[in-house]
Amino acid sequence: MTDHSHDTGAPRDTEAEADTDAEVEVEPDAEVDTVAGSYADTDAGADAGLRGRWHDTLLAARAGAEGPDPLPYAENLLARWAEPQRRYHSTAHLRAVLDHVDTLAAHADDVQAVRLAAWFHDAVYRPDRSENEERSAALAERALTEAGVPDAVVAEVARLVRLTVTHAPAEGDRNGEVLCDADLAVLAGGPQEYAAYAARVREEYGFVPDDAFREGRAAVLRQLLDLPRLFRTPYGAAEWEERARHNLATELELLTSSAPG
Repeated sequence: MTDHSHDTGAPRDTEAEADTDAEVEVEPDAEVDTVAGSYADTDAGADAGLRGRWHDTLLAARAGAEGPDPLPYAENLLARWAEPQRRYHSTAHLRAVLDHVDTLAAHADDVQAVRLAAWFHDAVYRPDRSENEERSAALAERALTEAGVPDAVVAEVARLVRLTVTHAPAEGDRNGEVLCDADLAVLAGGPQEYAAYAARVREEYGFVPDDAFREGRAAVLRQLLDLPRLFRTPYGAAEWEERARHNLATELELLTSSAPG
């Protein structure tokens, strides 16, 4: 079961997870030890604007230090975000999180680290597995070290990626607050946007039977609604909290009213 709170609480394939734990380095989504790897350029899901944002963020994080060409890293990451099993956790989600980080940038202590964490936070994503965040963080550690990012920044990026397991930053963790708020901002979308988000999440979990999905998703929605606050930044609390709670309550009502019996 995942703690990735904007997904679903539907059961995971624990047998498959055990296999993955034993074969982390040979799974299709972790077949190389660095992001640069030996990948050919891909046009699928690629976005020139995202490449430019990656380039600028990586150079800023290097703080003037030399390093390899940023482009192969961008190409590999974009290929990951465009994988066919993704319906919600796609390039569109990456772009949205980066946009929300920009909105919240003034609250961060190190906005470049937060931006890098946004790029990596779902870089490894299999909806039937529960170790995505850990493997994404490990990928960030390997890739960013190779890419010339200082060790302290690499460690902060990996910490932030791991934080998205719970979306529960400690009080005063300004970088964590920005990343988690940016990742959960989809919950505050307009009615059509939120409905599209919920539909995409259901598509990602198409292998889960309807009854199990409803039960798991409803449990996650209740957990979110029970939190004293969903958003930690001042902007998120003021602009997103009320609308997100309305959306979550509406989805929960729809799920429970459609349950058989």
